[in-house]
Amino acid sequence: MFLIAAYLYPPATSAACFIFSPTDCTLLNQPPAPKIPTRELTDDETISQVVIKEILKTPPVESNNPKIAFLFLTPGQLPFEPLWAKFFQGHEGRFSVYVHASKEKPVHTSHYFMGRDIHSESVVSPKIAAIKMQVSWGKISMVDAERRLLAKALLDSDNQQFVLLSESCIPLQNFDYVYNYLMLTNVSFIDSFVDLGPHGSGRYSEHMMPEVEKDDFRKGSQWFSMKRQHAIIVMADSLYYTKFRYYCKPNMEGRNCYADEHYLPTFFNMIDPVGIAKRSVTYVDWSERKWHPKSFKAEDITLKFLKNLTVSCHITLHFIYVPCLY
Repeated sequence: MFLIAAYLYPPATSAACFIFSPTDCTLLNQPPAPKIPTRELTDDETISQVVIKEILKTPPVESNNPKIAFLFLTPGQLPFEPLWAKFFQGHEGRFSVYVHASKEKPVHTSHYFMGRDIHSESVVSPKIAAIKMQVSWGKISMVDAERRLLAKALLDSDNQQFVLLSESCIPLQNFDYVYNYLMLTNVSFIDSFVDLGPHGSGRYSEHMMPEVEKDDFRKGSQWFSMKRQHAIIVMADSLYYTKFRYYCKPNMEGRNCYADEHYLPTFFNMIDPVGIAKRSVTYVDWSERKWHPKSFKAEDITLKFLKNLTVSCHITLHFIYVPCLY
């Protein structure tokens, strides 16, 4: 009787929803009761909230040719470029490609990628003409690169969805499936969850007060799919970004805080929690509980394995993956 009741009336705010519900749990989320401020907001917070609320209230710009912007964040070469070219083939005009290579300029083999490189800005040095800003793992420069990709993609008003990818990402569905899945949703797929351990809340710094309280601190996978409205908000934010720039970094106060794992999950949990699905559409296996996700070897990639990935999604709950049913 309990299982039947859970299936028919799944709790919308717990992991049980994703186990028992026959529908997408993100559609069941109800807006929470308005949060009553427990303190007087700072001037910067007030300004930030006004800007964000106005952007959220503004209807999305209609496009006669809506496109998905595929944002590749890579140190150099794109080994799966030929596979992505086959994925894009025949769908010209429905996507855009942007490549941010942080260490070496990739040599492209597909015309879909040629001329799509963007570069880190340079800073002028008294001794050297210019120094290219490096993108380093675990540092705020990773977030800077994400913002740079979003900014370039936002220049094209037809780009309505923005998908962040790495050089090791591959598509698991065909283009039409991905296009319809993302275009027909009203949420952004940004992983955001509570991790009470040392690699979650343990990374929080009280220097983030009063704007970011410990109860608001979230963690999530770096890989996102973001709607245009949210991408604009990321561009508009300076208050919360600055907090993470200065107080979420490796080896700070004996803690290793990585901004790319915490900034967007925390930011959107605070400013638009019902506007995100709190999960990513990119499969990443953290089951080995290491600093980096599992690397798949050739013998791991079988047809059965790939098919299993296409029929289920995974919710990150303290590094435990719970299958969600549709």
